[in-house]
Amino acid sequence: MSPTVCLALTGASGMPYGLRLLECLLAADCRVQLLYSQAAQIVARQEMDFDLPSRPAEARKLLLDRFPTARPDNLQVYGREEWFAPVASGSNPPTAMVVCPCSMGTLAGIAQGLSDNLIERAADVVLKEGRKLVLVPRETPFSLIHLENMLRLARAGAVILPPSPGFYHHPQSVQDIVDFVVARVLDQIGVNHNLMRRWGEEA
Repeated sequence: MSPTVCLALTGASGMPYGLRLLECLLAADCRVQLLYSQAAQIVARQEMDFDLPSRPAEARKLLLDRFPTARPDNLQVYGREEWFAPVASGSNPPTAMVVCPCSMGTLAGIAQGLSDNLIERAADVVLKEGRKLVLVPRETPFSLIHLENMLRLARAGAVILPPSPGFYHHPQSVQDIVDFVVARVLDQIGVNHNLMRRWGEEA
């Protein structure tokens, strides 16, 4: 059975990582439960000229048009206050959750267990149920508060995966750099991919 991955897009810079990750998850036949913040809509427009609708049904249709090879029933989109969504309950947790990009505000909310919105609640569920939570914080430099929140989450079982690309694979484009980071995320949640040549592999 294909894994179910909850993917949350938040208001940090780095929307190309999030949308490429969504594309790869759908291409791998994963079931994706997509959540996004209002700030993520602003970032998507700023960084990618991509207008992510506020209504989940409209967003789902737009994304399926963007990724036409995806199986439609593999993508579900939920609103920020949609408390009857499966991800809101420990009785129906996803296999894994990724917050990419992850804003410092979202990271702080998860670290403190606030559950003020569906993204924070879904992350809380994933942690308490012992599932994989991967956070991709796109900020620099990190303040002491940021680092303490990350340490708290790491101790709780989350994976902190800053989008720090390597260059040993000789990237030729921005897309190559994006794919390097997305590949690391996919590795963490056990999804197969062919985005790049691995260290030690023959060219």
